[in-house]
Amino acid sequence: MDKFRAIFIRRRHIRLYSCGRSQGRSSIPHDKGTQVALITSQNTRANLPADMTSLTQRSSGLVQRRTEASRNAGDKDHLSGEEDHKPRRSEEQDGDDPGDAKETRLTLMEEVLLLGLKDREGYTSFWNDCISSGLRGCMLIELALRGRLQLEACGMRRKGLLARKVICKSDAPTGDVLLDEALKHIKDTQPPETVQSWIELLSGETWNPLKLHYQLRNVRERLAKNLVEKGVLTTEKQNFLLFDMTTHPLTNSNIKQRLIKKVQEAVLDKWVNDPHRMDKRLLALIFLAHSSDVLENAFAPLLDDQYDLAMKRVRQLLELEPEGESMKANTNELLWAVVAAFTK
Repeated sequence: MDKFRAIFIRRRHIRLYSCGRSQGRSSIPHDKGTQVALITSQNTRANLPADMTSLTQRSSGLVQRRTEASRNAGDKDHLSGEEDHKPRRSEEQDGDDPGDAKETRLTLMEEVLLLGLKDREGYTSFWNDCISSGLRGCMLIELALRGRLQLEACGMRRKGLLARKVICKSDAPTGDVLLDEALKHIKDTQPPETVQSWIELLSGETWNPLKLHYQLRNVRERLAKNLVEKGVLTTEKQNFLLFDMTTHPLTNSNIKQRLIKKVQEAVLDKWVNDPHRMDKRLLALIFLAHSSDVLENAFAPLLDDQYDLAMKRVRQLLELEPEGESMKANTNELLWAVVAAFTK
């Protein structure tokens, strides 16, 4: 009976003690009855059996351990949450500047010029008189692939590719000075001209003095300067006895090697035997590199058997009928019109 009375008094003291703590009072109440109860509980606790005392200690220790475990778990969750946010922030920072992760992107004109440039000398062959018109064809296809140009509708009486006019689909700036200049000429010209006419006008190959202002001047030099800004070429001056000439030797050989490998694989390892399954930009590069007489430079490092196979597949592409290919699904009509202009 004394044991149960001691337990009852101790529980009453604990309730009074917790109420005093919650109301901001001192830890021991000041009324005499409570003090007597506290003293009595302490005395009776001393007289409790050993097993009852150990049970009380174990229960209080269990509560303390559970409290500490919950605190530690909360701290770990908080730290893990912060760690989860840190990589996300770093990923966002990496996504803000994707240019460093990606390889240098070149336009069709720059790729054709890079294939034609001599690595050490830094200039194209003096005997190459095809690259000028080839670069103008590159501009038309580049603008078409970027959604700026298209051919006019063929109408009820279906016109041929070379008879259809080039019209401006969008005059939004491309970010390239040469492309924007060519786009402005095409947009402002009324009535519109055909693909063949634009290649001649942009090259300056016209007998009409009123149309000489369409000529894009110093195209190769301006493209070379773009490649210098992209870290592919550098600028030097060489003395050719009677005059000095600005040259642009190759500095980043990796970019040119990747370009050459891409052209080689298109007709060797990754040959698909269907031009409509090929990437349009890569298909245009092969056609225009051949029209500019620089495709041989990409195939020069190949073995004899590989060279023969590559040239055989290039001839298969050149023997295609642009009129028929342009009528198939998912094609770019202006691309095939440029091909027809160079292969007619």
